[in-house]
Amino acid sequence: MKRAVLVLSTLLMLLATVWPALADGIIIPLPPPIPGPITDPPWLTIKYHRVNVTIDNRVATTRIDQLFVNEGQAVVEGTYMFPLPQGATVSDFTMWVDGRPIEPQLLEAEEARRIYNDIVRQWRDPALLEYVGTNAIRANVFPIPPGEQRRIEIEYQQVLEVDNGLVHYVYPLNTERFSARPLEEVTVTVEITSNDPMQTVYSPSHRIAVDQPDEFHARVGYEEYNVLPDKDFSLYYTVSPEDIALNLLTYRESADEDGFFMLLLAPPLEVRAEAVIPKDVLIVLDQSGSMAGEKWDQARAAVGYILENLNPEDRFNVVVFSTGSRIYANTLQPPAEGAAAARWVNSLEAIGGTDINGALLRALGMADPERATVLLFVTDGLPTEGETAIDRILENVRAEAPQNVRLFSFGVGDDVDAFLLDRLAQENRGTSAYVRSGERIDEEVGAWYAKVNAPVLTDITLDFGGMMIEDMYPAEPLPDLFAGTQMVIVGRYRGSGQDVTIRLSGDVNGERQTFVYDGLDFPDRAGGGSGTDAEAFIPRLWATRRIGALLDQIRLQGENKELVDSVVRLSLRYGIITPYTSFLIQEEDIFTQTGRDVILREAQSSMDMAFSQSAGAAAVDAAEAIGGARSAEAPAAMPTMVQTKSGELIDTREVIRQVRDKAFVLREGVWIDTAYDPERMTTQKVEFLSDAYFELLAQQPALADFFALGERVIVVLEGVAYEVVTA
Repeated sequence: MKRAVLVLSTLLMLLATVWPALADGIIIPLPPPIPGPITDPPWLTIKYHRVNVTIDNRVATTRIDQLFVNEGQAVVEGTYMFPLPQGATVSDFTMWVDGRPIEPQLLEAEEARRIYNDIVRQWRDPALLEYVGTNAIRANVFPIPPGEQRRIEIEYQQVLEVDNGLVHYVYPLNTERFSARPLEEVTVTVEITSNDPMQTVYSPSHRIAVDQPDEFHARVGYEEYNVLPDKDFSLYYTVSPEDIALNLLTYRESADEDGFFMLLLAPPLEVRAEAVIPKDVLIVLDQSGSMAGEKWDQARAAVGYILENLNPEDRFNVVVFSTGSRIYANTLQPPAEGAAAARWVNSLEAIGGTDINGALLRALGMADPERATVLLFVTDGLPTEGETAIDRILENVRAEAPQNVRLFSFGVGDDVDAFLLDRLAQENRGTSAYVRSGERIDEEVGAWYAKVNAPVLTDITLDFGGMMIEDMYPAEPLPDLFAGTQMVIVGRYRGSGQDVTIRLSGDVNGERQTFVYDGLDFPDRAGGGSGTDAEAFIPRLWATRRIGALLDQIRLQGENKELVDSVVRLSLRYGIITPYTSFLIQEEDIFTQTGRDVILREAQSSMDMAFSQSAGAAAVDAAEAIGGARSAEAPAAMPTMVQTKSGELIDTREVIRQVRDKAFVLREGVWIDTAYDPERMTTQKVEFLSDAYFELLAQQPALADFFALGERVIVVLEGVAYEVVTA
């Protein structure tokens, strides 16, 4: 039996996002010369796709600019189809082709379904089935001679609904099946204006840049080049009169399975000065000889930035360490002393060894247990002076650190002990970060401090009433909440509940405060077969974080067979290939216990090698990638190319696909849902393109996205295994 074991070569592949979605506008040449995929032969390439959106108090105006190029050998004339986003109501629509106005037709969902079905039959390509259930825009396109191009511009408006303070905008952007080559350029720009304060601007689908000059305006940007977009552009923003906004999203395929939830938690972008909790800032800076040169200059600049941006009621002190340690002052100092302290740091030179233990204990000895305390620890090396045993350093810090201390570690370069830095941060409710070659210390530290400069709620707890909540990430105790930031919490829930009350509690200036949010629902159906799938990313986001947490536990505390098995099962179920699990792309083995045992052994071997060292480039790679997964705000991506043990590069899209919350693998020409268990399930068969095939889709519209994978598919929906077969 052949086995092709796909192993990732880099840890960073956990950090992006991907899942199938609707497509943007396409030109479908009709009639087809021969039955086959719409992009075979390669008729039209989309050179660029530009989207400009303005949202003015929930009225969204979307302007689209697409350039099509005919790279075939014959004149192309066809039908332009643009599937509209779910729920979009077009109030104003214009369409231009090369500067000439044309008369488009707005199709209701049923009429669009008939046209899609006809195209699927003609081309024998089910890809368009994923648009079943949506309205569409259709227009005839002028002939495009070989080598020529056509520019299509569209503008439409829609009113965005607000659900419990959450506004959701979606732009369909999937061109994977319909462009013969990658697009040279894809850009999406969104300008938001709101009469109500916005507290969160969040995308679970794309890495966006957000410029929010105030609470009433935001500008969002996304751009990418030489890419085949394969997911909707999805954007959420919150409008809430609450001091701290809490928004709930849920996804649940069926009442027989546990549900998934996501909470978006955000304070205002700006808060009143009296609402900011006064804090103490303890800076522990590595002054050893290895820091000499550019690193030392940047580190001193980072310290200067922090000291210049203290809040009026803050206090600080600086500890620099090498063979021993020195402090700026014997007591915590007011912000007025910041400039003098910065000059003192700038007068120092980097020289000597690295006594991490002594420096941390000296700083912790100054911590006031009655004040919120942030400890910034910056180092580029391993402990070489004083106490050098990692376990003893951790024990000493545990014994000395008050519960109010939040420790944030920055490792500079690769010669750091990633285990030590990560454990210090995790055990003291902070985060760890790494400044790699080519990155600037002052920029990284400055960006971090801008986020933690204004704490508004500490020692946070959540009460979900009577709901059964499990496997929540981040787990309690939750991180502190800072002005201008957001917290994304994901987890699972059992049972269901309507009109649930969630209570958020935390400390504000030494006093316990509770915020109450009523009328929240944890339904027994939310997505999956119910036809509402905007939140289908939540299970994969939860799986990404859980895998990250499990890998971190294995990495820092040692291998555990049950933990490794959990990682493997989650990777298979959700199609999340990690750098430590060999995802077998072979006949049927992942569906048998024998095959899963092989995968488990491969994973254990991979983790043994990956986690054997606590320092060096590989250890820092692991720390960054796993840390990114643990705190991911979007599901992990499927890497485009992976390498087999024999050195062969394989395009994963040819063997693995993700649709909504499911993963499919290709076996002997069949796309098989990884939730399918051949030892327990019997499939309900339907012939591809038969009348029964389309009747089933009409009865079960949720199957359309899965059937769009190809001519032969096995999918499990609500406990039933459906199989598409060919005659």
